[in-house]
Amino acid sequence: MRKNYKLDTLCVQAGYSPKSGEARIPPISQSTTYFYPKTQEMADLFDLKSNGYFYSRLANPTVAAFEGKVAALEGGVCGIGCASGMSATSLSVFTVAGSGDNILSSSAVYGGTYNLFSTTLPKLGIECRFFDPDAPAEEIEKLIDGKTKMIFTETVANPAIVVLDFEKIAKIANKRGVLFAVDNTLATPVLCRPKEWGAHLVIHSSSKYLDGHAAALGGVIVDLGNFNFKGNKRYPSFNEPDESYHGLVYADLPVAFGTKCRAQMMRDFGAIMSPQNGFISYIGSDTLALRMERHSSNAKKVAAYLKNHPKIEWINHPSLPDNKYHKLAMKYMPDGQGGMMSFGIKGTAAECAKFMEALQLITQETHVADVRSCVLHPASTTHRQLSEEDLKAAGVPHNLIRLSVGIENPDDIIADLEQALEKL
Repeated sequence: MRKNYKLDTLCVQAGYSPKSGEARIPPISQSTTYFYPKTQEMADLFDLKSNGYFYSRLANPTVAAFEGKVAALEGGVCGIGCASGMSATSLSVFTVAGSGDNILSSSAVYGGTYNLFSTTLPKLGIECRFFDPDAPAEEIEKLIDGKTKMIFTETVANPAIVVLDFEKIAKIANKRGVLFAVDNTLATPVLCRPKEWGAHLVIHSSSKYLDGHAAALGGVIVDLGNFNFKGNKRYPSFNEPDESYHGLVYADLPVAFGTKCRAQMMRDFGAIMSPQNGFISYIGSDTLALRMERHSSNAKKVAAYLKNHPKIEWINHPSLPDNKYHKLAMKYMPDGQGGMMSFGIKGTAAECAKFMEALQLITQETHVADVRSCVLHPASTTHRQLSEEDLKAAGVPHNLIRLSVGIENPDDIIADLEQALEKL
């Protein structure tokens, strides 16, 4: 497919091109294994000498169509479909880091990611050094040493709605030769393309905007193909022979990170996306460009309404001109700032619960970024395991409510918020 198609065209067309007489959309290849008549064909697949499918724990044709679509949208060279966004994040880290290594991460990340980095990775010998995303570059750079393997961030932090200063982090990563990874879930490539701002790796929880239905759990890793592992002493596992593949050196390959991630990590952890979820996510992403336009316009109207409500203490959405991150959003996400926002009720966590339980159209659920509007109280749910100090670092006060604005009529969304606020 031509590389210079617009993003809304790629949403519909990328990832799968049928041959004469084949299904117009990718069929669901609900099979664990694949037939080859020649022994050497199988051997070449296992040695990574040829492309193809031999076991769905590593690759599957339906999942590959979705991988190809997301890679095209992000301008990447390789996509890897994972069982969830968390497995995508985990496999990304494990591809570059092992016991004795460390990564850097913004402190304003999704609660599950924070727990992975702060609790689970240290048990495996991988340290995470958190930084304030608003901190000066010099302060962040001081955390890097010879064992630092990745800088991890989110384009729009969930739920603090912090907009990433890409150029600041990219400058640090390039100066020190460190892989720069970005979770682009809440912006999507429709609103922001991290590659254009210096990122090397993109991660998605495809369960969110990419799918759009809230029907298919999944994650995607996209190797953007712009990081040079060759000769980089920080990454010996890419420059030394992998004896499990007969001495293959990943840095010598056209797609270094993506190949190592699939050939080693997906092979050993088996956290691949299912064919059914790959199919649902593929057809869901057909309408991504249209939906992101509506999510963004709806959220802009809702944010303006909440900002002027007497029972709202504060609100975070980058569309607001006086928002702390408005200038960054206009720079990195000029065509829309997405449907995610957070706001503070004037009152306690109990008042937050009363408000959410009074909503009639907007539902309370542990999800964001699908077509339906929903709310959550992060401090008592997704961030419940965090200490008071960690909650503060993550930008999650106890009166914070996370609102994911859907694609319903904006007047109906605002009316529902109004009637619930009247009950406080």
